[in-house]
Amino acid sequence: MTSTSPALAENFSSPLRHDWTLSEVEALFQKPFNDLIFQAQLAHREHFDPNQVQVSTLLSIKTGACPEDCKYCPQSGHYNTGLEKEKLMEVKKVLEEAQRAKASGATRFCMGAAWKNPPAKDMPYIIEMIKGVKELGLESCMTLGMLSEDQASELAQAGLDYYNHNLDTSPEFYGNIITTRTYSDRLNTLSFVREAGMNVCSGGIVGLGETERDRAGMLVQLANMPKHPESVPINMLVKVAGTPLEDVDAVEGIDFVRTIAVAKIMMPASNVRLSAGREQMSDELQALAFLAGANSIFLGDKLLTTANPEANKDRQLFEKLGINKGHDWGELLAPQTCPIKAMYDAEKSNDHYYDAMAEASKSDRNMAGHG
Repeated sequence: MTSTSPALAENFSSPLRHDWTLSEVEALFQKPFNDLIFQAQLAHREHFDPNQVQVSTLLSIKTGACPEDCKYCPQSGHYNTGLEKEKLMEVKKVLEEAQRAKASGATRFCMGAAWKNPPAKDMPYIIEMIKGVKELGLESCMTLGMLSEDQASELAQAGLDYYNHNLDTSPEFYGNIITTRTYSDRLNTLSFVREAGMNVCSGGIVGLGETERDRAGMLVQLANMPKHPESVPINMLVKVAGTPLEDVDAVEGIDFVRTIAVAKIMMPASNVRLSAGREQMSDELQALAFLAGANSIFLGDKLLTTANPEANKDRQLFEKLGINKGHDWGELLAPQTCPIKAMYDAEKSNDHYYDAMAEASKSDRNMAGHG
C-alpha cells in the first residue's frame, strides 16, 4: 500500500518546465501504471476540461511521390505501396472539403502535402487555401515539409494558425527511420514556425521499433523547446505493406498509453492528440488514452492515406464516455455514416485523406497501414 497518490492529489502542481533530463523522463515511464495515469490526469485537469476533446479534420492536398525516405510512409517515392500519386488539389475542391469538415463538427482543418519542402510555384495556391479556410471560421493547420524562414513568414501572414512538423522519434534513433533530412532540419523548421508567430504542432510515432528510451528522448526534445508545442500528436504506427516497417513488431497498447501520459505530464498545457492508429484501437484503449490526457483527435475516415474510425463511431464513443456533451456534430446527427465517407463513396474517390491506413486496409486484403 502506498500513500503517494493521496499526497500527490493534495499538493499537486505541474509547472511548465523546459529542463527535463532523460533520466527523469525514463523514471516517469517506469512508474506504476495507475500512479502514472493519475499524475497525468491531475496535470491535465490543471489546464483543460477533462471531458472536452478538440476535433480536427485532415486532408491530403497533394498525395504521393514524396522524395523523402521515411520508412513508415506509403507516400514515399522510395517504396512501392500501390498509392497513386496526385497533383496539388484545386483550391476550390480543398475549400469544399473544409466546408464538409465544418458541417461534420470539426473546428480545425488540417492540410497535408507530400513534399520535402513546398515549391515556390505552389505557394500562391497554398496561401489561397489558408485564407479560404479562415473565412469559413475554421482554425487552419498545414504540414508541407521543411520550410525556409521566408516561407514560414509568408504562411503566418496569410493567417495560418498551426504548422505541423513531427520529430517522429529520438535524435539517436532518427537515422534508422529517415536519411533524406536531418533532425536539425526538423528543429530549424519548427524554429522558423515559432519565430513567425504560428502555433507549433509536433509529436512523434510510437511503434517504429524504437526503445522506451527513444520515446523518452523524443519527448525531452519537445518539452525542452523554449515554448512547448501547442499540439503534440502521438501516433501509433500504422504498418503499410511495401514500406520497410511493414513487419515491425506492434507496440503494446499499455506502452502507447504510457507515452501519452508522460507527454501530458511534461507538457501539461499542450493538447496531446490521439492521432494515427485509432482505427485499430478498441474503445477501451482510446478511453485509457483520454484518461491519460489525450484531448484531441482527427475526425474522418482517413488521415492523409491511412484509415481512421468513421465519424459516427467517434460520436458514439464520445457519448459513452460523456465527452463533448452538447457538441454540435452537424450532419452526423442525421445520417448514420460519415458524410465525408458518403461523398467519397459516391465519387469513387478515397485518395485525398492521407491516412497511411486506408491504403493499408486495401493491401491487407492484399496489405498492412499515420497522420
